[in-house]
Amino acid sequence: MKLSIQLGNLVLENPIIIASGVFSPDSASYFPIEAIGAIITKTVTPRPREGNPPPRLLETAAGLINSIGLQNVGIERFIEEELPRYMELGVPIIVSISGETEADFPLMAERLRGKGIAGIELNLSCPNVQRGGMHFGRDAETVFRIVREVKDASSLWVMPKLTPQARDIVETALAGEEGGADAISLVNTFLAMAIDIRARSSRLGTLMGGLSGPAIKPIALRMVYEVARAVRIPVVGCGGIMNAEDALEFLIAGASAVEIGTACLINPSIPAEILDGIRKFMEEEGIDDIRELIGSLKIKPLDI
Repeated sequence: MKLSIQLGNLVLENPIIIASGVFSPDSASYFPIEAIGAIITKTVTPRPREGNPPPRLLETAAGLINSIGLQNVGIERFIEEELPRYMELGVPIIVSISGETEADFPLMAERLRGKGIAGIELNLSCPNVQRGGMHFGRDAETVFRIVREVKDASSLWVMPKLTPQARDIVETALAGEEGGADAISLVNTFLAMAIDIRARSSRLGTLMGGLSGPAIKPIALRMVYEVARAVRIPVVGCGGIMNAEDALEFLIAGASAVEIGTACLINPSIPAEILDGIRKFMEEEGIDDIRELIGSLKIKPLDI
């Protein structure tokens, strides 16, 4: 049974990727980490960030709203202190980066050259301080520029992670492809909020946060399908994947790989369990190569 997949020039043993923000090297003891296709680090920024005030997490009826605020030690301490621990895991490591300005992205990519990482994921769902706080990923031209500048600054494999707040998710994905992206990841969290009706105030430390989990899966799946049909480069799907069936839906919709996020906070060993579930499904269906599943959705002709 062949489970390996190719994302541009990056070859993974299987399509299971642990998403940014839900894993640390300390989590490696929960399951055989070498069985996972790749791990994406928590997003790192040029300078240290304390993150948002608490409360930072709020469980909803079918998901989780987070308002972490990209708390991290900054790129220099990350390279010196945290990256070596990731590299010891023996799994391809993709570093998630973000910044306050467009110029931050290529500078960080240049700092990560020669560090042995598998590539970079561009977190484009954070505010651009030079554009009045508008998310980088909302504008296709901005996505094109950032991807192009990162590719020019580094020979690393690059995958922009698209925000569902984009004006047009397909147009944004095509802009990333034109900029030189090796793959496209989607979707990041949906902007959401919750109110304490007694206090008449936000139930988070900030007014809004990012919604993830099962609630967003049907919309994320639709976006992955639309983008996979439009671009020529591989698509990595994410958003509410909680089990093997969810992951298989994204693969059939056109994703070449999937990121597992919120589910890891509930069950840290879920990536390995999802991989086992995919393997079992392939055995039951008589499928020898997982590539037979990718984009295999059968479209029924519409009655007009």
